[in-house]
Amino acid sequence: MVNPPSSYVGRLAPSPTGRLHLGHARTFAVAHRRARAAGGRLLMRNDDLDAARCRPEFVAAMIEDLRWLGLEWAEPMVSQSARLDRYRAALERLHAAGVIFPCRHSRRELAEAAVSAPHEGAEGDEPFYPPVLRPPAGAPLPPLDEAGWGTNWRFRVPEGELVAFDDGYFGRQAAVAGSDLGDFLVWRKDGVPSYQLACAVDDAELGVTEVVRGADLIRSTFRQLLVIRALGRTAPGYYHCPLMLDEHGRRLAKRHDALALAELRACGVSPANLDLSV
Repeated sequence: MVNPPSSYVGRLAPSPTGRLHLGHARTFAVAHRRARAAGGRLLMRNDDLDAARCRPEFVAAMIEDLRWLGLEWAEPMVSQSARLDRYRAALERLHAAGVIFPCRHSRRELAEAAVSAPHEGAEGDEPFYPPVLRPPAGAPLPPLDEAGWGTNWRFRVPEGELVAFDDGYFGRQAAVAGSDLGDFLVWRKDGVPSYQLACAVDDAELGVTEVVRGADLIRSTFRQLLVIRALGRTAPGYYHCPLMLDEHGRRLAKRHDALALAELRACGVSPANLDLSV
């Protein structure tokens, strides 16, 4: 008797803006283990929308690092820069549904309005959008013409609604839209989608059934769930890994060159010697 193939689809989603470090290694190793345990497969997604920071040599380096760790994934690799038409189509759907609005305020205006807002974003997270700047519900939207694509667009969160999901590691997670979660960017005026829109579209359209990533992205999950729902798609499950911290209690980042996988490899460290458990 042959066991039926698993429907589990996970993904690795490194961003080629620098060398991968030990924190990345653990998250990607967990994603790999969970896919293998489920008898499923992993997709490789190249998150290369940050044109100013992404470099071809970092793409080659991240693949080298992941192969060194012994990770495997389904070919071919998907690059977000090749999927701009899919993100534009998604923004058009959100525009037609009336769940986004244009944001033409300067950074200074946003900062001044935020002084009266009783919320602060987590480290690395976008600031809480001041409700006073939100246009009235039902206000006519400008068209998505040439000028519209060069506009910042924000998702209007459903005020007072509880957004929740069951995380595979941390359990039940919940946030109140408009209180814990403000209106967030889905499109930037430089003509590219935000992380929230691109990630939501990719996970839904590529058939991902579980997203494994760091705990610093839990707040992003609430946003992406709202986008996925507004697009009429099915949301994946989520498993957020605890963050690896440095000696000062700060999360590891690409600034920690001493813990870059390339540096560890150059020092003779073997993947078998790395503690990548959670």
